[in-house]
Amino acid sequence: MEKERNKQLKYIANDVRVGIIDAVYSAKSGHPGGSLSSADIFTYLYFEKMNIDPKNPDWEARDRFVLSKGHTTPGYYSALAHRGYFPVEDLKTFRHTDSYLQGHPDMKGIPGVDMSSGSLGQGVSVAAGIALSAKIRNKSYRIYALMGDGESQEGQIWEAAMFASHYKLDNLCLFLDLNGLQIDGKITDVMNPTPHDTKFEAFGWNVITVSAHDFEQLDNAAKAAETCKGKPTVIICNSVKGKDVSFMENQASWHGAAPNDAQYETAIADLKKVRAEI
Repeated sequence: MEKERNKQLKYIANDVRVGIIDAVYSAKSGHPGGSLSSADIFTYLYFEKMNIDPKNPDWEARDRFVLSKGHTTPGYYSALAHRGYFPVEDLKTFRHTDSYLQGHPDMKGIPGVDMSSGSLGQGVSVAAGIALSAKIRNKSYRIYALMGDGESQEGQIWEAAMFASHYKLDNLCLFLDLNGLQIDGKITDVMNPTPHDTKFEAFGWNVITVSAHDFEQLDNAAKAAETCKGKPTVIICNSVKGKDVSFMENQASWHGAAPNDAQYETAIADLKKVRAEI
């Protein structure tokens, strides 16, 4: 990836993070921690990797995306808005009674959303089903999915892993946001699902480990996934929960909480500082 493009993506990711804070602050509720840790993944997929057209959200040949950890809609919606699927200003209506931007993705009401999700553990199964459908119908589009690390405690994740390997779904690329925290604390304390790499390998997946906050690594991994034939790929993304907001970083308490007025100002100031240093 060229240096200039890398820099552009960093700016976009910063915009996405500002959108996350604006959405959660305006709603007085939501999930900022995991949205911030996933912001670079959303940015990479929607601004660099996926074959999509915001002017034609239902384009048949588009790549598909499933947000398995459906509560991180602040990050998802912010990426969609900045990509042009709907106005960025609408992020401030997030979770409002009369808003189409619900707390979880709604494929019937939100442009660009390919799958309604929210029940943890189910999204990878859906993505695998879409991938199998594409195989059966000889479609060339690829399927991308994003799951959380706490979500990997769900048994259905591993049923889906077995399914995807069995059917050799090499058109499926799963991103695992590994920030180490869930709503109740460290994932290793709640129900230790590690090590993810050897588990997915045992289920027959191609496994790549990267930093979730390095676009060069994300790009190399996604390209390697495209060249891998006969098996699905999982890209394990080591991340920082609450990334780039000082008081949210590595704090499980910010899994599902909204900043107050003073905290909002601090968060925006933090993000402006990050932007100035890009």
